[in-house]
Amino acid sequence: MHLDPGLLDQMAAQGTALVPTLGAFATSAFQVRAGDPGPRRDSYLAGWAAMPPTARAAYEAGVTMLAGTDTHPFGTVPQEVKRLISAGLPREAAVGAASWTARAWLGLPGLTDGAPADLVVSDEDPVAHPDILHHPRRIILRGQILA
Repeated sequence: MHLDPGLLDQMAAQGTALVPTLGAFATSAFQVRAGDPGPRRDSYLAGWAAMPPTARAAYEAGVTMLAGTDTHPFGTVPQEVKRLISAGLPREAAVGAASWTARAWLGLPGLTDGAPADLVVSDEDPVAHPDILHHPRRIILRGQILA
């Protein structure tokens, strides 16, 4: 939340990935904003306000951006993609943060014959229509059709 922008060039140079979890902090910020005034509240809200511009600056500095969350509610990757777009990342980078960029950063092979692949199939291009990520037509995980 309080990422020093002075670290972004170093993060990019060493291949660090940033998963800003903007949605998790958005929920907390709403709760904190409604709480008692004071320095702790002020610090939290200042950190929250800095997150979208810091995410954009990280992308512009060449930091690998990934979409995900490590807290409730889980399963909110489509919202994370939208929040990355709202923070100023190009749509292709935001959708990639939830898919091909994450795959590459994890060292997994690309979509080639014989490579393992999990799929989310949509009726439209999610780069052009990110909301479609909320309504996958098909989900295939480890070769099993889940939906």
